[in-house]
Amino acid sequence: MTYCVAMSLDAGMIFASDSRTNAGVDQIARFSKMKVFAEEGERVIITLSSGNLSITQNALNIFEQKSRGGDNQEHLWNAQSLFDVARLLGDSLRDVKTRDGPYLVQNNIDAHANFLIGGQIRGEPTRLFNVYGEGNFIEATPDTCYFQIGETKYGKPIIDRVLTRSTSLLDATKCTVVSFDSTMRSNISVGLPIDLLIYEADSLRIKLQRRIEESDPYFQMVHVQWGEGLRRVFAQLPDPDWT
Repeated sequence: MTYCVAMSLDAGMIFASDSRTNAGVDQIARFSKMKVFAEEGERVIITLSSGNLSITQNALNIFEQKSRGGDNQEHLWNAQSLFDVARLLGDSLRDVKTRDGPYLVQNNIDAHANFLIGGQIRGEPTRLFNVYGEGNFIEATPDTCYFQIGETKYGKPIIDRVLTRSTSLLDATKCTVVSFDSTMRSNISVGLPIDLLIYEADSLRIKLQRRIEESDPYFQMVHVQWGEGLRRVFAQLPDPDWT
């Protein structure tokens, strides 16, 4: 299992993913689920992935390999819009699942896979897409300005309470860290380190990219203060008077 979240805001975008994968309790490993494609001044594209690791890795390899065929075909470096890039990623995912899916099903292996892909191409605004396992996708809107994939339920309440399209990048980053802390508190299949990327709208360059390890002082401070704060607020709530 994994947890990934991407936010599309007026000020820019936030991308974050954990790096834990497991195939049973005794097979825990680290794999980054964030992939960055950037050409400063031209385009910044970020993908986050969840699900079957072989499916997502193969889909990303096909997605990248198509760009080596030159400009005689559309690929991630010459596509005119992020909609086109999301379509290319969806096509790559379909290719892998068509090839490998039946064999995985025969061996009772889950072939589920999802992607979040977003960023900005020069000449258009920031955009964010959720690519489903079947290769189709939806786009974030001002009303739904974030997407989650993987183990989503534990980190969703804080985002729903805090995040709006006008939220600042700093507040959105803080909200993201709390969302991950809440998820890891309730689900051991999601774990550190967390890959975090901040993109400022129209900059066409990465503002910050950081890997948050267990020893990170800010993450530890949030972990402690958020837990203590919740207990303090809970203790201050009036008792129910229903008798």
